[in-house]
Parts: sequence; C-alpha cells; structure tokens
Amino acid sequence: MIKTRILPLVVAALLAATAIPASASPEVPSPQSAVPSDVTVAFAVHDRALGRTTLSHNSHQRIRSASVVKLLIALDYLETRGPDFAIPPEDLNRLVPMLRSSDDYAASELWVLNGWEKIVERMAAKLGLTDTLPPVDVGFWGYTAVSAADVVKVYRYVLEEAHPKYRAFIMDNLHRATTCATDGFDQSFGVPAAVPGDVAYKQGWSRFGDTPPRPCVEPPAHRAPLPAAKDGPPTRTPPAEVDLVRPAMHTTGTYGPADRKIVVVLTLEPVGTDWDTSAARLTAVTKAVYLADRILTG
Repeated sequence: MIKTRILPLVVAALLAATAIPASASPEVPSPQSAVPSDVTVAFAVHDRALGRTTLSHNSHQRIRSASVVKLLIALDYLETRGPDFAIPPEDLNRLVPMLRSSDDYAASELWVLNGWEKIVERMAAKLGLTDTLPPVDVGFWGYTAVSAADVVKVYRYVLEEAHPKYRAFIMDNLHRATTCATDGFDQSFGVPAAVPGDVAYKQGWSRFGDTPPRPCVEPPAHRAPLPAAKDGPPTRTPPAEVDLVRPAMHTTGTYGPADRKIVVVLTLEPVGTDWDTSAARLTAVTKAVYLADRILTG
C-alpha cells in the first residue's frame, strides 16, 4: 500500500485535466510535477501502433542503469551466438532468473563470460544507442549509463527487429517476471503496480542496501562473490552527468495488445531515501505517465 499522498494527488490532477468540454483539446498534465524538485525523473512512452513516442521528459538524460542493463546482457548473449545455438542448461539457469527475477549473481557471471564492457559497446553500436555508455569501472555492470530514449530503442529492437527466437525468449521471460527478486526485494513497483492488464517488465534499483525492508522470499543460498557486481564504491571517475551515489529505481516494460506500448521511467532519489518511499513515488509517476498517455492516445 502506498503510504504517501503522492498517488491520490496525481490521479486527482489527471481527472481534473480531463473535465473539459468535448470540443476542446485535452490538456495533458505533466507527470513529472508529481515529484519533488530534488528527485530526478526521466521517462518515455512509445506507441508501436502509431510508430512514435507519445510522451517523454528528460528522455536523453544519462542515468546509471542498475539492473536494466540485464536486457543488453541477455540480448548480446543471444545475438553473438546466433538463432541456431542451443542454450546450454547452465546458461539457461543464468538467463531466465536474470530476466524474470533480476538475479545479480547470474548477471555477473554472464557479464564476465561475455566480455565485460564489450557487451555494452557491441549493443550500443548495433542498436544505435546514442546515450548508452559502458561503465568506467567495468567491474560494476550496474554503472552502465542509459537513457529512457535508449531503453525504448532496446525494446523496439527486441520487438521489431531481433530474430523471432530472441524476441520470444526475452519477452516471454519478461511477461513471467516474478513479484520477488532473487535478492528478496519486492520488484512489483512501477509498471506491474500502475498499469492494468498483461504487462512485461524489467526493473532496476541501486543503493538501497542488501537487505529488503520486509521478507519477500527466503534468502537465496550464499554464493561466492564474483569479479563483477551491480554496484559498489566507484574507483574511477564516471562521465560528469552520470550519478553513482544517489539511490536509483527504474521500471521499464510493455503493455497493451501485442506489447503495443513501451514505457520507461527512470528515477534518482536523494541520498537516504528508503525503499518504500522510492517505490511509492516511482509507482505514482508511472501511473501518471500511463494515464497521461491514455489522454493523448486512448
């Protein structure tokens, strides 16, 4: 349950904005107005049926990816091996929980196995991602820089250009995303909480500690650390605009018939923001984005 007044205020504003004469053009409220000035928010909605981005804000701002980069890790794995490659069981046991349950350990294994930062470089070049940069400290895949616009491009590539086998593998797993992540955090914020109907989603978060605020699943069995991880203390200087310190929480995914709509909402919170506050705020903004897009496109 959202314990703040953010969502009621956003919904009220949206309802008020729709109370206009039928002959007038709808005035679409700004979803970003739902967040305080010290919160960074970037978002984009792309309607594949209309063939255009219908709503955006700060869509080219570079923000660290956290676990959203797992989309690129999975896509690169498939692209570099070809459609006739039979994924061995040990890699299926990495790819599936990485996509469905945001398994960090699996991502770290695949990151190292497939070339570290070269994964991001290959995908950025192939997909034409203009804002995406590999992490300066290649040991932390979660420090990859992305933008809302580039994440939309990733989904568009998967849905519209990738081999049907890759599309089916990635989207089927995202449509089966679990409520609980492998690390015990509840990942049902944002898209799955704010958008009705069938959704596919990949979430991301960083700097909220290692222990969830309440149990979601039994803690995973201990596994030895790997030479790569989602985040940690940066040892090299990132591009000036990429913040590695503030808590990050992101929601990305699709909704509508045949994954018609692609939605990406990225946020950076003030240092010290707790999980529940960030999750409630991100869900409220995502709801506002969804409703604003409905006003625009139906």
